[in-house]
Amino acid sequence: MAEPLRKVSPPERDEAPEAPRPVPLAPAPAPETHTQKEAAGKEELRRLKRRDWTRWGLFALLPLVLLIAGYWYVTGGQIVSEDDAYVDADKVGVSTDVSGIVQDVDVRENQHVAAGQVLYRLDPRQFQIALDNAKANLAQTALTIDAMKQDYKRMLSDVAAQESLVKFDQTTFDSDTMLLRTHTVSQAVFDQAEATLGNDRNKLESLREQAQVQLAKLDGNPDIETTKHPQYLQAQARVDEAQRELDDTVVKAPFSGIATDVPAIAPGKYLAASTTAFFLVDTDHVWVEAQPKETELTYVRPGQPVTITVDTYPDREWHGTVESVSPAAAEEFSLLPAQNTSGNWVKVVQRVPMRVRVDTSDKNMPPLRAGTSVEVEVNTGHARGFPHFLTSLF
Repeated sequence: MAEPLRKVSPPERDEAPEAPRPVPLAPAPAPETHTQKEAAGKEELRRLKRRDWTRWGLFALLPLVLLIAGYWYVTGGQIVSEDDAYVDADKVGVSTDVSGIVQDVDVRENQHVAAGQVLYRLDPRQFQIALDNAKANLAQTALTIDAMKQDYKRMLSDVAAQESLVKFDQTTFDSDTMLLRTHTVSQAVFDQAEATLGNDRNKLESLREQAQVQLAKLDGNPDIETTKHPQYLQAQARVDEAQRELDDTVVKAPFSGIATDVPAIAPGKYLAASTTAFFLVDTDHVWVEAQPKETELTYVRPGQPVTITVDTYPDREWHGTVESVSPAAAEEFSLLPAQNTSGNWVKVVQRVPMRVRVDTSDKNMPPLRAGTSVEVEVNTGHARGFPHFLTSLF
């Protein structure tokens, strides 16, 4: 028997989805009127006219720009600029040629000192002792020279006395010779007179030689001034040297400048002779060292004006002159100069050192420091002129 049909109920459905909201449409542009179209056309026409005028104006200015550029090229070129330059100044290592212990230091680090100002002192006691000894030796030398003069006078008196004695002996010898012929005196008396005469003559020669030696010690002048005698001058030189060494224990500034690296010495430290205690940099005499290319020095001459700009003070300008130009390129002074002797030769533009003297008379300008970078502009006064190919055409 067939199963009876069951009534199937329809499946439950979810709630109907929310209907999409209508998107508001942009209002349609209003159709342009005849007046608006006419205004837009006029504006476009004015824009095109302005562009045409601008284009023709630029074409009209082009010859003027070319003329100005040509004039600038022909009349320019008299300024030679160089940015690879540096400030330089006199720098000395302060030292003395005597050895000693530092007694005191009278300057501080980076202190400005005047010429002749005391920088530091060494202990002067040993040098004072040496000076006193030299002065005593000088006084003793003066006494010795005076004694030599007196000895020479005494020797002359001895020579004169000996000459008188020889003269007397000669008279006695001549008399005994005559008496010997008449056998009035014996041969022994004659021999004695002859021997006495010979001995006194030898003594006279010895006294004369001693007097000559003494005269030589007096430089050939028995009346020579003591202060002009060679021995006195030698002793005086020892005194001067001892005085110089004593004076060199006080070290003074050779020029005005700034002391630097002063903490390298301190009281109680031993300094050997010629040892640098610290450095002194001159602030009054500075110059600029530049190395322009050899192709830029065609018209550069000493004495030409120079404008100097220091990187440290970009808003300030210094003035100076070309002091000198080196007679050789910088490469010539290098330890190992390039030797282009092989076939692989390449031409390299050389640098030539040039020194510029800076005018530092204006004390209101800031100080220039050695080693700082600067830019220099040399006014050669020589314009570039027309190119050669143009001058050849005309």
